[in-house]
Amino acid sequence: MRTQSLLLSRRVNFRIEASLTSPSSSMAVSVKMWATLTFFVGLTFLGLGSSAKFDELFQPAWANDHFIYEGDLLRLKLDNSSGAGFSSKSKYLFGKVSMQIKLVEGDSAGTVTAYYMSSDGPYHNEFDFEFLGNTTGEPYLVQTNVYVNGVGNREQRMNLWFDPTKDFHSYSILWNHRQVVFLVDETPIRVHTNMEHKGIPFPKDQAMGVYSSIWNADDWATRGGLVKTDWTHAPFIASYRGFEIDACECPVSVSADEIANKCKSSAVKRFWWDEPTMSELSLHQSHQLVWVRANHLVYDYCSDTARFPVMPVECEHHRH
Repeated sequence: MRTQSLLLSRRVNFRIEASLTSPSSSMAVSVKMWATLTFFVGLTFLGLGSSAKFDELFQPAWANDHFIYEGDLLRLKLDNSSGAGFSSKSKYLFGKVSMQIKLVEGDSAGTVTAYYMSSDGPYHNEFDFEFLGNTTGEPYLVQTNVYVNGVGNREQRMNLWFDPTKDFHSYSILWNHRQVVFLVDETPIRVHTNMEHKGIPFPKDQAMGVYSSIWNADDWATRGGLVKTDWTHAPFIASYRGFEIDACECPVSVSADEIANKCKSSAVKRFWWDEPTMSELSLHQSHQLVWVRANHLVYDYCSDTARFPVMPVECEHHRH
């Protein structure tokens, strides 16, 4: 969105210069230019993303004493007494959420660092990144999952094309009426497409918070629970920076119908995530997704006939 805003700003500047240098000074021309300028300036306010400090967007959710603040960096600590987690101060309906994460170094077996969006209640919607720790020298696995109306079991697992413990990398969730896209360093690794015309529910009417946490999950996280957490390596540290939320903010007091109207593009307001170019992946992104799936996907629920003797209906219709 910053790129889009810059382009709009350049167009605004051009029109200002034109109004100053134009040999014609008729009122009609001035009014027309002013109206155009106002329109383009207004557009820049509908989805303007930039990095923010942690406490501008988020707050600790549990184990405050396991938070370490170092300037613009946040570190969450897991030891044998507790993990830690945080949540966004607001909830959102559609847009893009990003943060840069550096995962636990060394022997991280048994640990999970989670980053996800979720609504509330038994019929909630949820989009998950779960980073599954491993023994030293073995790659992290990234598990994604999608819950719709309280139903999940849509796991995919993959390794990454870099070591996520050595530096910060960007992890993003893009969500609009047409698709949910999971991205790593702006490369799509999974797409969940709206197939409501096939009778498949799609998450589009529940505002969602943004969450992250680190905790011990050695009953399942590493090799199905065979490898346990080695507490002699504690504390386990996950580091964060570059918090970005470019989405439609939904006050808690607003009803579901009001939220839907507030976050829906119309003739007088337009959100960038509703633009036609955002309704599907670009050709380049599609090629990236094919490459990721061919080279890094290690588990897909759609192919798990032991769990699903009958293929889940959405697997028959769209890419994940």
